[in-house]
Amino acid sequence: MIKINLAALFILFSIIQSLGQVFKIDSTSLYKKRDLTFAEANVLTSIYSQTGNHSGVTGGIGTEQLTDFSNTLDVKFYTQNERGIKHNFGLEIGVDLYTSASSDNIDTKVSSASSQDVRFYPSVRYSKENLNTGETYGTHLSFSSEYDYTSFGTGVSGGWDLKNKKTSINARANGYYDIYDLYIATGLRENTNGKSKGREGSARRQSYDASVSISQVISDKWHMAIILDAAYQSGFLSTPFHRVYRNDGTLTKEVLPSTRFKIPIGIRVNGVITDKVMLRSFYRYFQDSWQMQTHTAHLELPIRVSSRWVISPYGRYYQQKGNVYFGAYESLPVSQEYVSSDYDLSDFNSIMVGTGLKYSAFRRYRYLSLSNVECRLGYYHRSDGLRAAILTIGASLMGNNK
Repeated sequence: MIKINLAALFILFSIIQSLGQVFKIDSTSLYKKRDLTFAEANVLTSIYSQTGNHSGVTGGIGTEQLTDFSNTLDVKFYTQNERGIKHNFGLEIGVDLYTSASSDNIDTKVSSASSQDVRFYPSVRYSKENLNTGETYGTHLSFSSEYDYTSFGTGVSGGWDLKNKKTSINARANGYYDIYDLYIATGLRENTNGKSKGREGSARRQSYDASVSISQVISDKWHMAIILDAAYQSGFLSTPFHRVYRNDGTLTKEVLPSTRFKIPIGIRVNGVITDKVMLRSFYRYFQDSWQMQTHTAHLELPIRVSSRWVISPYGRYYQQKGNVYFGAYESLPVSQEYVSSDYDLSDFNSIMVGTGLKYSAFRRYRYLSLSNVECRLGYYHRSDGLRAAILTIGASLMGNNK
């Protein structure tokens, strides 16, 4: 799969190079009005694989085996006039191909539709940037679709640099509107004339989030940011094909409240330790209305081993206090209204370790340059037995704009 995608990468490289011929560059003056100019393209491919034995599809027991092959292309263009107003345009296209042994157990008699599927998720964005004042305003539209799920998203954003140029404020707000086809697991389906039906109508969900981040330059080598988030969901928040076995052996489906409020708070500190070693660190605390609490700590140490090579070992620790509706196989009482045996909602801790390797190619062509190529490999271990590995390969292409 990697060989196929790398071949596609070189084809894509040729296409983008051709685009550079279409968008003519007029660079006689920094602030002279220009035609639409190619700025940057990022290509990313990842392969993710996991194993485990606590599938929510089978009531907290059974395989969680899943493989996902993901590809994204992000292309950026801009125009700029003599007043220092820059208009940025972006297009991102993503395609995921996955196979899931756990989802295949939705239907125990035949292979279910979700055992393998393709997810397609394009998005477009626009922002207006004032290079003189440091103000930026933007908006975006997004779409996502797979076999049982369709989502539409929209959002707005703004950024402001304060007069001292050492403090900046960024804010955003998003809304997502989802439609689910309700595929029900065998054993829970309604019957019509003795024949079971896997799909029982559809449901909707709305998600809204807002974020404010304050970035501060501490010194020439260090800066930090504080991120304040809030999110609200309403509508159908359960997974209809997740089974739940109660403590008397009866089988029901997952039922969760129709609203959820989330409050994450984070802090980021980045800086230069020596001429060759940097530090990237992040901490986040999360709490929601389902009484879930989490702590996330991330640490990365990029090390420049030569003028073109950077190696970046990293580690992430995560601790979660599960919500009050979770229960293991045959542990939840019959009297409890809201129930789930999805171990993503349980108490657990996890660790992820890995490394990145980045090569600054700076290979110049007629209309664009291959800026860098990066490979990242990570291994994930969760205290409930879930194991996963992810390999990511990416490349950045820059426009040759004077």
